[in-house]
Amino acid sequence: MPSFDIVCKIDQQELDNALNQARKEIAQRYDLKNTKSEIVLEEKQILLNAPNDFVLKAVLDVLQSKLVKRGISLKVFDIQPPEAALMGRMKQVLKIQEGIPSEKAKNIVKSVKDLKLKIQCQIQGDQVRVTSKKIDELQSVIQFLKQNDHGIHMDFVNMKRD
Repeated sequence: MPSFDIVCKIDQQELDNALNQARKEIAQRYDLKNTKSEIVLEEKQILLNAPNDFVLKAVLDVLQSKLVKRGISLKVFDIQPPEAALMGRMKQVLKIQEGIPSEKAKNIVKSVKDLKLKIQCQIQGDQVRVTSKKIDELQSVIQFLKQNDHGIHMDFVNMKRD
């Protein structure tokens, strides 16, 4: 039976490329040069560190523009508010969301079932599997989900045509 999976994941190589481009621009830009601003990738988050709030906003703006240019959706990040760090510096954390949270998965399943198509949805851990006898119905579900915002980044993978 034809099926596909709805997942929320990020391409690590593209993320690394975007971070490197942002670091390079920060090192070369006149207003950000010699500010000792940092972009650090940790396990499931990105840490921004800058001398003040103004520079922190500029660093975040540079990073977001590089992420968008590399095709990474900003919905993947849970951007925390800036906070004070050591020696009067400012820091900000961008948490990387991998997988679909169960509450969002339930909302996706509910909205798909409201379409009244002959499809089946299953929540499988941090992803949702959609199954139907007709590929056209699966494609209409993908179109529907692309048009409606659920507040998370969604990738449609493992399209199987039995």
